[in-house]
Amino acid sequence: MASTTNVISSDRVEGTTVYNTAGDKLGSIDDLMIDKLSGQVRYAVLEFGGFLGIGTDRYPIPWNMLKYDTAQDGYVVPLDKTTLEGAPRYATASIPDYDEPYTRSINKYYGF
Repeated sequence: MASTTNVISSDRVEGTTVYNTAGDKLGSIDDLMIDKLSGQVRYAVLEFGGFLGIGTDRYPIPWNMLKYDTAQDGYVVPLDKTTLEGAPRYATASIPDYDEPYTRSINKYYGF
């Protein structure tokens, strides 16, 4: 069911496939991190790695790096797997505080 509006529910974003610009599937969006004060989405948390959901890590990616591609019915990011493997990440059971030092480390890694 394709949407014709520019607004989407978070439950429809979660689970959406993420591709790199070469068309390779990187993973899927596991979660969104929303700024409490502005209400803006700051990060999409990409589930990447592992096998059949086992051993996957979560990679927060700045929201403005994701571009929705209607042809792929998914998001595209300008990242390859090697770059993503070196990015800040965490296990499902150890969600970090998205405090200033942590968000600064994410933004620095991606050049923001």
